[in-house]
Amino acid sequence: MGFLRIRTTVDERPGRLASLASALAARGGNILGLSVQSDADGTVDEFVADIPASPEAVREALEAAGGRRVQVVPATAHELTDEPTRALLLASRLRSMPWRLPELLAELLRADDARWIYGEPVNDLPDPTLLVVPVARRRAVRLRRTGLPFTLTEAARAASFARLAQPAPGQTPSEHALKLADGAEVTVRPLTTIYREAVRDLHDRCSPEARRFRYFTSMPALPPRTFDRLCDRGRGFSLVAGHDGQVVAMANLMFTPDPGIAEMAFLVEDRWQGRGLGTVLARMLVRQARDLGYAEVRATLLADNARMRGLLTTLGASVGRTEDPGVVEARLPVGARASA
Repeated sequence: MGFLRIRTTVDERPGRLASLASALAARGGNILGLSVQSDADGTVDEFVADIPASPEAVREALEAAGGRRVQVVPATAHELTDEPTRALLLASRLRSMPWRLPELLAELLRADDARWIYGEPVNDLPDPTLLVVPVARRRAVRLRRTGLPFTLTEAARAASFARLAQPAPGQTPSEHALKLADGAEVTVRPLTTIYREAVRDLHDRCSPEARRFRYFTSMPALPPRTFDRLCDRGRGFSLVAGHDGQVVAMANLMFTPDPGIAEMAFLVEDRWQGRGLGTVLARMLVRQARDLGYAEVRATLLADNARMRGLLTTLGASVGRTEDPGVVEARLPVGARASA
């Protein structure tokens, strides 16, 4: 019998996890730990199992059960500790010894090597076994882990962990007064039910095309139940931008059942489009998603929505096709890989 850490990418379909567990059970495996993570091209299931089969036999079994890019590496009994408890203990050590950030990051992610780097540009690295975690301007920690590439979820964990070693930020204000590049001033606030009428007026002023880009149909009015769902902080986080007593834009970040993934969408009044307001709101939503612990933000948009597509690409999102030729999906990591 031996402990193995097993990782496989799977399609996001019901029953896929059960198939993998059955495949391990058929090889005499006892699953002792399980985590589900988000990554760039699917969901990553990671198991720690006590299993008599060889790594190659385990790999073949999981591939036959629908797993992709199956990776199997040796594990130890020490890795069976409760992950949240382990992370909290490491965070406690970091708060008292912030100068040991590289060492503690390596322990958090079970990396083989971690070191400070200075003055180097922090860009996406083609080698998935390398992860750069920005800490300050022109200073970062570079991690290397042979055998198991880093996932988006792990990048988000690393970015959150590194923030513990930095000075505490001031309290986030409930509203932001912003000046756009053309000098126009707007105030951004969290969406609440007091903006019901103002959001209804926003829909009235938006063109059918603007509403179609947001809802995939030229919805003349937002149903009350949909508005209430956007205000529900248990389901997401939404912002409104106001100018001269009117709501001129709305940005929505909605939580999804997919682990580590949130979705965002925008409605900007026609006369305010192309002025940088959408970019400001998008950055706010991405920052909020990061603070809430999400690894990735996605946006589903119509293929002919060139303005939104350009905005998301500017932020670093990758855009890919979906099963519907008229719809594309943008994916934006919000952890360490996005901090650059």
